Amino acid sequence: MEAQQLHRGRLIDHIQLVVRDLPASRRFYEAVFAALDIPIGGSADDHFWADELFISSADSSSALGVLTGRHHLAFQARDRAMVEAFYRAGLAHGGRDNGGPGLRDYHPGYYAAFLLDPDDNNIEAVFHGPAERSADSVVLRF
Repeated sequence: MEAQQLHRGRLIDHIQLVVRDLPASRRFYEAVFAALDIPIGGSADDHFWADELFISSADSSSALGVLTGRHHLAFQARDRAMVEAFYRAGLAHGGRDNGGPGLRDYHPGYYAAFLLDPDDNNIEAVFHGPAERSADSVVLRF
């Protein structure tokens, strides 16, 4: 694995997802990351990563043969259009709907979409936009 820039002071240093079907996960994550303008940092036959998210197969030496459980990960988007592009890209590349793009009641201006990845992880893209409320406000389903 090539060296990456170290960011001290973050709450999370890195996260690893160990998945059943690495090619299916790679298709899904490469599509949603492209929509979110997040580059893939690198890859090998048994893993790939972007920023501080590391995704590997169960037979990867770092996985010890054990799949991770279900997780909820939220990625920041620059605007509503990026949230919508994330949602469309994920659906087109193996993701399943878990809450379409819309305002949520978490705080004013919280605009998000939710997808289930090929391992049923709840993957979100969120834009923390200006405060507004509308009739299309929805709530998250875990």
